[in-house]
Amino acid sequence: MTRKLLGDILVSRGYISKEELEEALRLQKESGRLLGEILVSRGLVHPVTLYEALAEQGNYLYAGRDLEKLLESIDPGLVLRFDPQDLLGLALFPRRIENGVLEILTPFPDNRAQDIWLEETFPQVPVTKILITPYELDWLLHFFFKERFLAEATTGLFFRAPEESAASPLVPWQWGTLTAVLFALLFGAFFAPQATIRTLFAVMNFLFLSHVLFKTIVGIRGAGKIESVEITGEDLASLNPRTLPVYTILLPLHREPKEVIEQLVVSIRSLDYPQEKLDVLFLIEEDDAETLQACKEARPPYNVRFILIPRGNPKTKPRACNFGLAFARGEFLTIYDAEDIPEKDQLKKAVVAFSKLPRECICLQAALNFYNPTQNLLTRLFTLEYSFWFDYLLPGLFHLRLPIPLGGTSNHFRTEALRDLGGWDPFNVTEDADLGMRAHYRGFRVGILPSTTREEANSRIRNWIRQRSRWLKGYLQTFLVHTRRPLYALRASGVRGLLTLWLFIGGTPLGYAASLMLWGVFFTWLATRGSFLNAYFSGALLCIGAVNLFVGNLLGVYFSMFAVLRRNLDQLLPVALLNPLYWMLAGVAAWKGIGQLFSRPFFWEKTVHGLHRGKQR
Repeated sequence: MTRKLLGDILVSRGYISKEELEEALRLQKESGRLLGEILVSRGLVHPVTLYEALAEQGNYLYAGRDLEKLLESIDPGLVLRFDPQDLLGLALFPRRIENGVLEILTPFPDNRAQDIWLEETFPQVPVTKILITPYELDWLLHFFFKERFLAEATTGLFFRAPEESAASPLVPWQWGTLTAVLFALLFGAFFAPQATIRTLFAVMNFLFLSHVLFKTIVGIRGAGKIESVEITGEDLASLNPRTLPVYTILLPLHREPKEVIEQLVVSIRSLDYPQEKLDVLFLIEEDDAETLQACKEARPPYNVRFILIPRGNPKTKPRACNFGLAFARGEFLTIYDAEDIPEKDQLKKAVVAFSKLPRECICLQAALNFYNPTQNLLTRLFTLEYSFWFDYLLPGLFHLRLPIPLGGTSNHFRTEALRDLGGWDPFNVTEDADLGMRAHYRGFRVGILPSTTREEANSRIRNWIRQRSRWLKGYLQTFLVHTRRPLYALRASGVRGLLTLWLFIGGTPLGYAASLMLWGVFFTWLATRGSFLNAYFSGALLCIGAVNLFVGNLLGVYFSMFAVLRRNLDQLLPVALLNPLYWMLAGVAAWKGIGQLFSRPFFWEKTVHGLHRGKQR
């Protein structure tokens, strides 16, 4: 008997038109993907409808219509004999063994890898395959293995490598050192206040100057605009849709406005990548019903899967990403924030870059910039900083072969390498910077992708301080974690890598904190003409502090001007002169972050999105 064609079944049932079938067949010829995937990813057919048609075509049973009844038929004891990663990778789920026959639920029954694995795992056991959709497979994995996935997402790194986890902010010797320093300061303040204050002032100057000089050297190296990998138009045009890999996009969402979700769905649809090869995961907290409802109302394409993150602590973005990583199907993986708008060809550029770079390059960081740079003075200053950071500093770190602290979004990974690294540290509130350091210590490299993702610049001061204090607290967490084993860090990354850890990772929050204190001394000197300070500082020490502050701010203004020129944002040039005010604000955020490091180390201060639309949440 001749097997019916899937397209003919769907047309005969009135689910699609002949014209829609012809277009889908054309896309199938171009991409090499299954016809059903193309129809579903473009919203022409509902997944249940498709699988009922596939059941008719292949003479299979479809078991996903009644999920409660399906659950009742599953043998939990049989399920627990399987590794969930095997089930996800092979796209199957065990149902039961009945009358000596193993019943397997799968979206892809004609999978030779499945057959080989089942023959090896259950030799001489007959197998019957029953259809379910990929979404129902996710649901079953979530239902039966949620606790295992959650444990791995939350404490996996800690139990495998506790020395790399920020679950304990400081280890005993670090607590001892900090206690000794505080005791020495109290002793000095009581018995030798002048000498103690002079020493503190000298230390602050040293921290500030070291941080500024390091960023200056790295920025100069990055000013050469030498790409880590060259990607031409011919490279992109030569990509064959049939051989493009499946690409996973993780989108952690929490308390997002409806308008932001709608913009996100538009961004996904606009990506220049075959939709049927996009594996998009909306990571939504289980108790965030409002965001879940907004996602449903936005009617995202069918290549979007909703992954509900179980309740638990710490409630952080890296914990959600770790949970989503368990469900990722792509050869490559990237992360976007809810408000991000990546360049349309960014995924294709990443595929080309990975093909040109050695295997040791496991991650590519795209540049970040803003789509509302001129909304107000704060967004203008924020744009100056981001332009320098992503267009000068990160390329400079790459060309000097130094560790690169990743940005929180638009970092592209080889998925298996990311899993081998253990994913993200859920206790570190700048999990991206930490992951970049861990990758470097294990001999991997992070490249710079010549592509930009636009996101929303924070336009309100309180919201900006919440965001920035979290970033700076996370940099301190990363610094403390990776200074636990100084000899290991020295062997793994050399002297230059160790300097990056101290002067860049630790130096960023401490430099901002020190700068605020230096400004305080400077303004006190202006107000009192030095009369109040003479008892504590010599004139020479005050002059050194003033020169240090002046030179550091002058260099910052200078590089900010060059950064916006590269972005053709000439109208922001005059605003660069106000950068010292912005860095004072960063100093406030730094001290807040330092305080939270000891009072609320894992607290994730939510950044409110959608403010550029006039929305307030």
